[in-house]
Amino acid sequence: MGIAGATAGGSGVLLAGLAGLLAGALSMALGEWISVKSSQELYENQMQLEMEELETNPEGEQKELALIYMAKGIPQNQAHEMAAEIMKDKTHAHQILIKEELGINAEELQGSAMEAALYSFFLFGIGAIIPVIPFLFMSGAMAIYISVGLSAIGLFIIGSAITLFTGKSIWYSGFRQVIFGLIAAAITFGIGKIIGVSVSG
Repeated sequence: MGIAGATAGGSGVLLAGLAGLLAGALSMALGEWISVKSSQELYENQMQLEMEELETNPEGEQKELALIYMAKGIPQNQAHEMAAEIMKDKTHAHQILIKEELGINAEELQGSAMEAALYSFFLFGIGAIIPVIPFLFMSGAMAIYISVGLSAIGLFIIGSAITLFTGKSIWYSGFRQVIFGLIAAAITFGIGKIIGVSVSG
């Protein structure tokens, strides 16, 4: 929208749109990869430390496990018996401790950072291509109008999809997304218009 405002929907919009799409998608993918990978490495390190504690201080870990069970309302004697039984199998004890003490679900660490990055790349790309589509076939004011219309539809769909998690009204969430998105687009377009006039002047 900024380039469209500066060039009145000229051919530069397509180049800027595609460049922005690629840069944004790559940035999102890299950020997702780093986020997932860092989380996995953090949890793996905590799990390793827990295993070392289990190796060097099994009595202390058994007491911690018993305290966890007592905090859940299990009677003291039964909690100590359960902890002692679990500690007989070190691998099982480690799994229980990382889940109960650290709150780590080992199954969540099986996700692929690369897979998450690719999903992020393609989802961002799908969203970013919508306002660019008209400029693949035309230019000028008509391309801008169609771009705004397609963007509004896309924003409404995104806002509606959010209701699956928030439980809000589809119309409320959809139109809220459209309004804020179009306000941002209008501001960007206006800034581009000002800069374009300033440069051409």
